[in-house]
Amino acid sequence: MNPADQYVERVVDLLDPSLNRLHNLTLDEARARVLSGDADAVRTIDGSFAILARNGKTVRMARSLDRPMRYFLAKRHEGPALIVADRMDAIRAQLEREGLADQFHPSYTRMVPAHYVVEIQLLGCPDPDPVYTRYFTPERNSQPADLDVIGARYIGALADEIAKWVTSVPAHEPIGVAFSGGIDSGAVFLTTYHVLRKLGISPSRLKAFTLDFGDGPDGRQAREFLEQLNLGLFLETIPASLDDIDPAETVRTIEDYKPLDVECAAMGLALCRGIRKRYPDWKLLLDGDGGDENLKDYPIEENSELTIRSVVHNLMLYHEGWGVGRIKHSLTYSGGLSRGYVRTYAPARQMGFDAFSPFTRPSVINVSEGIPFIDLTQYDVPTLYSLKGEVVRRGVKAITGLDMPIFEKRRFQHGALPKETLRQRLPAQEAVYRRRFLSLYA
Repeated sequence: MNPADQYVERVVDLLDPSLNRLHNLTLDEARARVLSGDADAVRTIDGSFAILARNGKTVRMARSLDRPMRYFLAKRHEGPALIVADRMDAIRAQLEREGLADQFHPSYTRMVPAHYVVEIQLLGCPDPDPVYTRYFTPERNSQPADLDVIGARYIGALADEIAKWVTSVPAHEPIGVAFSGGIDSGAVFLTTYHVLRKLGISPSRLKAFTLDFGDGPDGRQAREFLEQLNLGLFLETIPASLDDIDPAETVRTIEDYKPLDVECAAMGLALCRGIRKRYPDWKLLLDGDGGDENLKDYPIEENSELTIRSVVHNLMLYHEGWGVGRIKHSLTYSGGLSRGYVRTYAPARQMGFDAFSPFTRPSVINVSEGIPFIDLTQYDVPTLYSLKGEVVRRGVKAITGLDMPIFEKRRFQHGALPKETLRQRLPAQEAVYRRRFLSLYA
């Protein structure tokens, strides 16, 4: 080929490197491991990350579960241009700057699925398919059928991840926990409280922020939870009203249209906005997102595609959906929490918070996916639903010495305000949000 006719590839990395929080490597070292494409090497990257690495026409990308990472391959006369960002609108803005806006459509963007290295060859037209290499595969049924042992290991791993995070953030910054008094936020708060004391750090840095619309059950639950443990002084309610819920803003923020994620993100925006109004400089925010996925605690009867057998037999079903290479896997969004974590990430980022959920860390998921769910439940749905509370309660007791209260499960959005009130602002129909989403790009 005449050199003048060769394609000249271009890569535009719009990811913010300061968001990578690595505990055992420098960013350059982590990037080298992603570039190697070696799954075992990438698996050793400890922390939160979204990393692109390039060698000539070969590009490799990988991310942790809590970091959305999107890419778009544009056509230029000179050759392909790969644009990588955490958001669709950032990709579109870059295309506009380059005079390529006509090529954009949200369905043409691609999400790097969590727990995979994605390899792309920038060879021109037609573009070859990406190559996916899994780098994190928990061992199933690796835990004994002993809830005390499982609980201690699960919350022990949670405590280790919180300790790594606490020692990596600025020592002067206060720490907030998005707190409902539910199992997951309760475990995160109590374990963080325990870790701070164990590290010799004053727990006065800590607050439990509870969203309060005035008539939601979470306000009462959060207060009762902490008062039972004589920790009520840490509670701070953040008031909100129905006027704070804007469906159009929420869809624009998360760039998705799944009703439960829209509802959750709307509550997240209200909470983050309320904290920001009260504390203009607050940065650090912990939450319990991922706890339901880890212990497979979602109402199976609400999803006609699921049975208890599909839930307990499929590795990380709630984390990854049906998985890469399956018919129902979305190239645009990925699946499961790999898709849904934007409900937590995007509202926090929009309001200027550095947010973290320790339940998303591989060491914690390793324990939960190792639980012998079939042996412990014998395919009984109520037993599966009760398992999370038992595991977490016993684990919190073993690690912190605290007797954690356990309340009936509620989703974030259903605890912040009654469901019938929620429906006044947020309809249940996916089609409504899908139309709003597509209108952003009309």
